Amino acid sequence: MQKRWVLKPKSEEEKSRKLQQELNVSRIIAELLSNREIHTFDQAKFFFRPSLDHLHDPFLMKDMDKAIKRIEEAIGQKEKILIYGDYDVDGTTAVAVVYSFFREFHSGIAFYIPDRYSEGYGISRQGIDYAVTHGFSLIIALDCGIKAIEQIEYAKSKGVDFVIGDHHLPGTDIPNAVAVLDPKRIDCPYPYKELSGCGIGFKIIQAFLIRNQMQMELAYRYLDLVAVSIASDIVPITGENRTLAFFGLKKLNNNPCYGLQALIDLTSHRSNPFTITDVIFQIGPRINAAGRIDHAKDAVKLLIAKNLEEAKTYSKNIDSQNNTRKDHDLKITTEALALLAEDTDLQQRKSTVLYKEDWHKGVIGIVASRLIEKHYRPTIILTSTNGHVSGSARSVIGFDLYEALSACSDLLDQYGGHKYAAGLTMSKSNVPLFQQRFEEIVQERIKPEMLQPEVLIDLEIQLQDIDAKFYRILRQFQPFGPDNESPVFLCKRVHCPSPATVVGNTHLKFSIKQQDSAIFDCIGFGLAAHREEINSGKTFDLCFTVEENHWRGKKNLQLNVRSIRF
Repeated sequence: MQKRWVLKPKSEEEKSRKLQQELNVSRIIAELLSNREIHTFDQAKFFFRPSLDHLHDPFLMKDMDKAIKRIEEAIGQKEKILIYGDYDVDGTTAVAVVYSFFREFHSGIAFYIPDRYSEGYGISRQGIDYAVTHGFSLIIALDCGIKAIEQIEYAKSKGVDFVIGDHHLPGTDIPNAVAVLDPKRIDCPYPYKELSGCGIGFKIIQAFLIRNQMQMELAYRYLDLVAVSIASDIVPITGENRTLAFFGLKKLNNNPCYGLQALIDLTSHRSNPFTITDVIFQIGPRINAAGRIDHAKDAVKLLIAKNLEEAKTYSKNIDSQNNTRKDHDLKITTEALALLAEDTDLQQRKSTVLYKEDWHKGVIGIVASRLIEKHYRPTIILTSTNGHVSGSARSVIGFDLYEALSACSDLLDQYGGHKYAAGLTMSKSNVPLFQQRFEEIVQERIKPEMLQPEVLIDLEIQLQDIDAKFYRILRQFQPFGPDNESPVFLCKRVHCPSPATVVGNTHLKFSIKQQDSAIFDCIGFGLAAHREEINSGKTFDLCFTVEENHWRGKKNLQLNVRSIRF
């Protein structure tokens, strides 16, 4: 699939030149910083030298004082506290962090994760009934609850208090809980708005330690889990998140909790430090698999394990669930692509909405993302669950999926999410009408360029600009992630001085040279189709990121090629 190349607007030349002089760095580094809204020496120091002192005062978050007061009251009066969280990575890490911390101060504590299939997302009546039956008078809800208006009222009627710690966008009304912690509340003055759900849990711990004049190191023990949540929930790697991720990755690589160590031991990673990307692809899916295939409480049990032997027992089970998840993923993706291949009408549409009643609900979101890799357009995968049809939706860059679903709301029983990912339910009889209506909405609103994947390019450079010093500074831009992506560079009119080879059937390994530059090794994932043209001797343009390749104890700079043009 041919990608659209988009060059970012150049930063203001005067600001970039001034920063270049102040920092004594190259023009390229100065422009990369300017593109990240870093224009002064102090801002650059803050960016390049993260410090835990940069973390904000948790009491700046609205209702934090009320939350800590109620938690302290519950501990003092020996009330039973239930830590309640969502079944994804962010929710399970949040529960693991808050539960692990407070069990050291309070014996009457337990955790609860709703069942993906019987309860669905968020706070359920079933969960509240569990609390009532087992004598819990306080629930700390994490990564969910900001829209649970009716559920909180139900809990109050049963004598159960709630402290909500969420990071999703609130609705018009705020639940009537004891405390509602959410930086995205309009009336919340907290200076950083993009914390993960686990990040909110971490701030609760920070606040408790400050109030009780205890060492902050007791909170820092959980930074590895916070980093896993930040990576897996795809929140921006900026501001406070970047600081948390930076130190969290350090802990993950040097002294992870037993549960994460057990997961690391299952991966192919042995010597290289874990990055945000590694967490997304190697740790996150394993934690998520528990809730997709069986029950996410297994993931929490792993993450709160008190020794490595216990953790390894849980990790083996979760790894088995992840393998099952992969099998379902492959099977459903194959079936979905076959449905598209057999139907010319579906192929010509600007959206993909597919339904099969026996597809596994736990992986349909993954399948929707896989289909976008092949057919780049808004995609919804539907299946039958408990007498109704459930779906997971994924979008393409620039297209607001949530708005499109809102335009179909009369056909839906329930829907929720954001611009690029959402969930929905409807009656089976509405599926054909929904497929037609959603396609009409997409045709009406999507722009032609949105139907072509894009590569966002930071700068055009020359190969001779890349050397060891350049990479040393570039590496300090890490951790990379949303809003702080690894810089993508464009080089024009390069050639391949030796034959390119195909590896792993679909990937391309080759080298490039430009005028008097050194020769650089390249890897192009999924770019094997370009081998013949590269080997013909033609010059070509390419965009890439710069990385360090580790192979058999040796390190060398390598270009990770995103796209090629002749």
